[in-house]
Amino acid sequence: MSEKLFFIALVPPEPISREVEAFKQLARERFHSERALRSPAHITLFPPFFWQETKSGLLKEVLKEFAAEQFPFEVELRHFACFKPRVIFIHPLLSTSFEHLHTALALRLEDRLGLFSEDKRSFHPHMTIAFKDLKREVFPEAWAYFGKISYHRTFLADRLALLNHRSHNWEIDEVYAFEGVGEEKTR
Repeated sequence: MSEKLFFIALVPPEPISREVEAFKQLARERFHSERALRSPAHITLFPPFFWQETKSGLLKEVLKEFAAEQFPFEVELRHFACFKPRVIFIHPLLSTSFEHLHTALALRLEDRLGLFSEDKRSFHPHMTIAFKDLKREVFPEAWAYFGKISYHRTFLADRLALLNHRSHNWEIDEVYAFEGVGEEKTR
């Protein structure tokens, strides 16, 4: 059976997506790091996983149902941060709503699909600008550059995106709207 590689993320709206892409282009031009350009601007909620193509309908159904239960919330992007010695990213502030979305999604995927994340690290949302191909010896210069940039934006997280790996790039396969209305229940 054929399997596809997917991941689940929040994708910011325009013009933030364009701004993030411009930062990725800058990382490529100045610091020769271009791997981040293989995916649209995003914040990963569930890391890459293989899924049988014949069961993609079930995956999409579960994501649609899950998203329909979620309430939109504000995401605040504040400056740049890094995971030394290779990753530079825009830093989204972690909120209760953000943590809840991440945890609830993982539990739903486990419960409904038997899907577990191999990544056991704590949730640390980030919007990658440079990684993997950013050379260790270039990292200090790249971090000195991006670390000085003041960047502050907010956007309404109101949808999940399912991304699919095709021809060495990640593409948005489908988007699922958050349909929670009224007062959000206290968590």
